[in-house]
Amino acid sequence: MTLRLRGRGLAVPLVVLVLLVGAAFGTAVSSAHPAHSGHAAALTTRGLAFHDQMRKLWEDHITWTRLAIVSFAGGLPDLQATEARLLKNQTDIGNAVKPYYGRKAGNKLTALLKQHILGAVDLLQAAKSGDQSAISKASAAWYVNGNQIAGFLHSANPRNWSTKDMRSMMKIHLDETLKEAQDRLAGNFAADIRDYDAVHRHILEMADMLSNGIMQQFPARFR
Repeated sequence: MTLRLRGRGLAVPLVVLVLLVGAAFGTAVSSAHPAHSGHAAALTTRGLAFHDQMRKLWEDHITWTRLAIVSFAGGLPDLQATEARLLKNQTDIGNAVKPYYGRKAGNKLTALLKQHILGAVDLLQAAKSGDQSAISKASAAWYVNGNQIAGFLHSANPRNWSTKDMRSMMKIHLDETLKEAQDRLAGNFAADIRDYDAVHRHILEMADMLSNGIMQQFPARFR
């Protein structure tokens, strides 16, 4: 997966893209989850290690996504290496759930997450081309993949991860990542930094929801 696109020609198309996405999928709904400090204090040593591992994996996810956006926007020569590291993170996340859901499920999650990354590339390429049909098609496919990830997680742990909550979590992640990319590519750097802070806050909430759900589903593993 290599992008060789240069410049800031994405600014206007991505504005259109965000409007398309907003019209197609509506307003995101936030979910409330326990604060890190209070919840972590109640965890066993094993539980705390798992909680922090999940946070690290998802922080890597947004960090390498951001670096890929920055490299893409600036036409930097590290883009291919950054993309490779970002894709590795999706394998790491899949591997992290294998002890609980098995190899097949872990590989499936990795495949869905890699498609999440490749779908973002498709969005950027479509926006660069200025083809509104391609933009609409790529954005719709990206959100379909988000719902597929949500559905997969729900099927793995239906008691703790409802379809509604999982879809909301994924949609917020996609919405905020799109906003981050839009502002970076438009040169709105102060807004871009605020966007990343929002992405970071939400991904920790999402990571905690995932680790909490696994610990509730497999309590004997964390005593």
